[in-house]
Amino acid sequence: MLDASCHPMKRIWLENYRCFRDQQDARLAPLTLLVGDNSTGKTSFLAMIRALWDVAYLERVPNFKEEPYDLGSFDEIAHFRGGRGGRAESFEAGFEAAFQSKHVLHWTVAFSRRGTAPVPAKRRLSSKERDVSVEHDQGSSMVRIRTPKGRWERSAPRLEIEGDRLLPLFLLAMEILRREETDTIRQVMDSFRLWHVQGPLYAGAPVRSKPHRTYDPSLVARDPEGDYVPMYLANQYFEGKKTWDHLREALQRFGKDAGLFDEITVKPLGKQSGPFQLQIRRFDGPMKGPRRNLIDVGYGVSQVLPVVTELLRPDPPPMFLLQQPEVHLHPSAQAALGSLFCRIANWDRQIIIETHSDHLLDRVRMDVRDGAGALKPGDVSILYFERQGLSVRIHSLGIDEEGNILNAPPGYRRFFMDEVRRSLWKRGAGE
Repeated sequence: MLDASCHPMKRIWLENYRCFRDQQDARLAPLTLLVGDNSTGKTSFLAMIRALWDVAYLERVPNFKEEPYDLGSFDEIAHFRGGRGGRAESFEAGFEAAFQSKHVLHWTVAFSRRGTAPVPAKRRLSSKERDVSVEHDQGSSMVRIRTPKGRWERSAPRLEIEGDRLLPLFLLAMEILRREETDTIRQVMDSFRLWHVQGPLYAGAPVRSKPHRTYDPSLVARDPEGDYVPMYLANQYFEGKKTWDHLREALQRFGKDAGLFDEITVKPLGKQSGPFQLQIRRFDGPMKGPRRNLIDVGYGVSQVLPVVTELLRPDPPPMFLLQQPEVHLHPSAQAALGSLFCRIANWDRQIIIETHSDHLLDRVRMDVRDGAGALKPGDVSILYFERQGLSVRIHSLGIDEEGNILNAPPGYRRFFMDEVRRSLWKRGAGE
């Protein structure tokens, strides 16, 4: 298994959220693939991962309308049970993280309505191994703390906080325990001191930005559609030669593997601060084709470039949430994308992908089987989303040493099997 000092999200659970009525539990890994029919909650699942990340690691109120996931208001997010069951009054989610391998932490968040928006109503952080927990009930303004030394329940202190920020549970716990023994405070801090080590994650949109013949200089800030990527590449070309050489080499390796391009470059149209173009070139053995503008080649290149650039940047975020990265790609390029994920996924760069590509999934299985990268079978999780009435069930599947799917329910890949049977069936064969 891949090992690291921090496993940001190893498991996630949710209940009464969107199409998930009963509590659903799913295993996350360095590389996690979300598969299933359309409208079975895969995008909602990604949105909840980001919401939990915002609450736990960034200590802010999540915005369920923030791109690329616009889930609407509370009434569109809380599960609707149908009939007299009505709409759930709250929904809950949580996750498990591990630090220094053996130290497992659990975070649970309950969301309730504030106006039309869902907000965290209760937050609870616990360490089972050390028998320590801190819980903040926003409604009653109570903080509950449990340690081997005892239990405390007191009103939350009045601490100033701005905008959408949340009161850190660390700070609340310290304010409550400041009069207790110093070793009790130290125990709480030792249990949770590694928690705040994560930066923002990256959430990508299912449709990326359109290519342009000429780009004008602009601000370089990450965005879900990848509008910033051309400018980022230009900045590296002009200002970071070492970074540009490394990044270009990695991009070109993927381009060759995918059969998309052999060379990528930036063409200035004047001074460094002026307009520029992105150009690519194909090779045929020793023969080099002409450089062509990004807008003049297949749309798949411009759609996959933001995804690949994000993954190969020298300063990647700790987690990627990607929607259909294979869009507009030929099956062979989709497979190459699967190999790229296998090469770079680890606990420091966790990748969670919503995909409809069998080619991508099959390449991941084969690369793990063949030892093409560092990933072992346990480092890959396949989550199958299956519709069941008005709800959806998440099946956590795995792969074995031979690349076979483990724990698949009867409905998994039923459509593909039916298509195979149809292709083999001959009219009148049984008559």
